[in-house]
Amino acid sequence: MSEPTASSPPDPASEQEARRPSALLAMSAQLPPLLMTPAQRSRLEELVDLLVPEPVPDWGAARAEDLARTEVLVTGWGAPLIDEDALARMPRLRAVIHTAGTVQHLIGPAVWDRGGIVVTTAAQANAVPVAEFSLAQILLAGKRTLARTAEHRRGRGTTAAWRSDAPGGNYGSVVGLIGASRIGRLVAQMLAPFDVHVLISDPFLSVADADGLGAEKVELPELFSRSDVVSLHAPDVPSTRGMITGELLALMADGTTFINTARPALVDEDALRAELLTGRISAVLDVHDRLAPDDPLWEVPTVEITPHIAGSLGNELHRMAQTALEDLELLLAGRPPRYPVDPSLVAITA
Repeated sequence: MSEPTASSPPDPASEQEARRPSALLAMSAQLPPLLMTPAQRSRLEELVDLLVPEPVPDWGAARAEDLARTEVLVTGWGAPLIDEDALARMPRLRAVIHTAGTVQHLIGPAVWDRGGIVVTTAAQANAVPVAEFSLAQILLAGKRTLARTAEHRRGRGTTAAWRSDAPGGNYGSVVGLIGASRIGRLVAQMLAPFDVHVLISDPFLSVADADGLGAEKVELPELFSRSDVVSLHAPDVPSTRGMITGELLALMADGTTFINTARPALVDEDALRAELLTGRISAVLDVHDRLAPDDPLWEVPTVEITPHIAGSLGNELHRMAQTALEDLELLLAGRPPRYPVDPSLVAITA
């Protein structure tokens, strides 16, 4: 192959190669093949120059020269905190493309203080399966599925047959959503085709915005007292921890259902346990970090305990990867990403 002369036209492929920013993966070592399809991984490697193929588990394990060259970090679950020390080792960093939801435990204050670093999130993509799971559970709860299944099992099919005078059902039922978060809004939108009345409680939601979601804005006591199903979608921030009190739970009518796909820290778990042990109300608990192996709730038939499966899992992880890749493409094209993180809202969002 002849050497190019001074008058030779530039090679577009070489120019594209030169334009690719240097990047590192920062996430759990096991995550990349689960997160990205082969096609998505290939697209990532077309967009950026991955300095090393494997993810960096912590900044101390990365080579100093790689960190010094890094312009883009592609982060995910298990990524180390980007603090002042990490930033000092990455003077060229200009974008953090997060393939998961919250960045609260990833982005230190130094990132916002330095400025000029764009942070994106795939929280909207992760909200989709949570909203789908919540919708399914809400509709099942409207039929009082947990209580009726428990009664049917106790009678071994000899009791709890279909009755026209049975309470419950979804036509005209009231669904209370706590939190107009990404997930809460999606759930409200998904409920629109059904003949239910939606209540939303969120201090940052206007009446007009609630109307736009086809919902009625109310305060928490009214939501608990009126709802047939209560579904929790508030973020885990200092102001929300313990917000679901025993007094609020006591306002729920007999036979109603409480659903938690958010975080257990938002609920007074002792008060919730006391209510559920009576069998007066039902619950679907997808989050339960402190539920001990001998907790009596495991044996309550009107309590469905799922292993934190509402969020992205399996092929749903690819949706988060795709969202991150699309935002990365926009940034590299000089356009604003669809899902940037607003530093002024970090304290009130998950």
